[in-house]
Amino acid sequence: MKRSTTISAAILFVMSGFIGCNQSKPQSEGLITVDVTNTDYPIKELILQDFMDVEYIALETNDDFINQGFVQSIGQKIIVVKNGINDGDIFIYKRKTGEAIRKFNHKGQGAEEYVAISGIVLDEDKNEMFVTDNVTRRMLVYNLDGKYQRSFKFQKNAMYKKIYNFDKQNLICYNFSSSNDGQSFAIISKQDGSITQEIQIPFEEIKSIYIFLRDEANDMTYGAAPYIYPIIPVPNNNWILVEPSSDTIYSYSTEYEMKPFLTRVPSIQSMNPEVFLLPSVVTDRYCFMEIVKKEYSFSTGKGFPSTFLMYDRQEKSIFRYTVNNADYSYKNIVNMVLSPESSEVAFYHKIEPYGLVDSYKKGELKGKLKEIASKLDPEDNPVIMLIKHKK
Repeated sequence: MKRSTTISAAILFVMSGFIGCNQSKPQSEGLITVDVTNTDYPIKELILQDFMDVEYIALETNDDFINQGFVQSIGQKIIVVKNGINDGDIFIYKRKTGEAIRKFNHKGQGAEEYVAISGIVLDEDKNEMFVTDNVTRRMLVYNLDGKYQRSFKFQKNAMYKKIYNFDKQNLICYNFSSSNDGQSFAIISKQDGSITQEIQIPFEEIKSIYIFLRDEANDMTYGAAPYIYPIIPVPNNNWILVEPSSDTIYSYSTEYEMKPFLTRVPSIQSMNPEVFLLPSVVTDRYCFMEIVKKEYSFSTGKGFPSTFLMYDRQEKSIFRYTVNNADYSYKNIVNMVLSPESSEVAFYHKIEPYGLVDSYKKGELKGKLKEIASKLDPEDNPVIMLIKHKK
């Protein structure tokens, strides 16, 4: 049954008590606000292991399992990776040990094949994986042995950028197709792709993150955009939904409840060029976010100037920040603006083995990372670093 969720703009002024990000001036009541024109904040230095758990997985390397280690999905028992190139290979490893289990490839033009892998969602409970193919606008379902199960077309000519497990029957999706009507989020059935629920986020008019340049001489149109994470899974079965055209960012639950998460001033509708507020990693204490200005030069290939900020709930203030990995003897800075993975794994880093081997020889590593590096060859598959929410 198709349902629809809406939220009135009036509720923004009466909601309180939810988790969110703050501006530098503490606010004890009401909706918490971030001023996107203010970027002059003090710097706070954090140690990653103080607020996140870290797990390292050395992907086994053998003649059949040589890959670039681009993680697609992380389960409790397995981890699914592919290459950065469109070769169609899918590799499955054991989560805890990195042991190679199986590899398969269904790239092709047939009804049971994908043209390109846009993303993979793992459903371990049902022994299935969902392979998104935005070229053919389909989702193909295989079991974990690689056997084809079923497929379905996307609804309304959608193109899905990021998809997550919502519950046992459904997926939560972000539709980035230019043909959508401005409402980009939906809950869809795992069985046939039908829309279970549309999620409607209020805004006045669409504010595109894209900048286009038309080259009439060559009959070409070029586009550029900052990378955003429209769906951010957080613990306790919640998701943060980021619609750049809205002044408010919302949290959404498996009970189909939507609540304001944070809001920004001035309004995105009043700015030219626009300045976007884009969260990335959200923990119990910290909210990491990026302020991005919509400016880009096609001649230089540079633009979208950004300021990286972090709100500290305990201190009720915003900071610029650096985050260091304590498994290195020197200040090894961790990028906190990476693709969110699940309510357990906030994000992952891919560590190339040649760098780890070099750091090991220099005596720069500690703990589990040091142990893994001691057994590595520089030509091995990458080591996957999982950054997990503390329980």
